[in-house]
Amino acid sequence: MSPECFELSMEQQFNIRTIELNTLNLSPEQLRELFVEISRQLIVKDNVIRHLMKNGF
Repeated sequence: MSPECFELSMEQQFNIRTIELNTLNLSPEQLRELFVEISRQLIVKDNVIRHLMKNGF
């Protein structure tokens, strides 16, 4: 895998900065809930990718 595939595009960097600014005023509980939801979504994404790789597109 080439190192470029690990780099973020300008649009992705902008999205990360937007998320950062939008989460500045969240409470610790809100941040925890957001973290758990993001973790859940990443696990679902992994499951979808694994399923597609196993069964073909």
